[in-house]
Amino acid sequence: MVNDPELSGKYLGTITQDFIKVADTLKEASYEVRKRGFSDFPIFPISKVDISLGQKLIGKDDLDTTWNYHITYVDEFLQRKLIEQKEAFEKAYKDPEEFCCLFVVDTDFTNFLFVPYPEDD
Repeated sequence: MVNDPELSGKYLGTITQDFIKVADTLKEASYEVRKRGFSDFPIFPISKVDISLGQKLIGKDDLDTTWNYHITYVDEFLQRKLIEQKEAFEKAYKDPEEFCCLFVVDTDFTNFLFVPYPEDD
């Protein structure tokens, strides 16, 4: 579960452009999920089309983004068997204060991507 090099060419540009617009909202949502005890491992599935994974947090029409942003937790990934080993996932999961865990869902590609939040000034 590392940042896949295949991701950089095809997806990284649009994800980076979007992330600037949504980073603060995703960081706050991650904080709230952890603070309220729902999960220590929030995941943000992103897709260009509607998906039934998690709850939609930001639609692409809401902030003029390329991607829709959903929010869910590791438990839903385990229930749907998208993750088989919880311990391995938790070990690979990066600090949620510094990184956003995106799950990129596209027609022929799905993968995790950890994107650093912008530095607070």
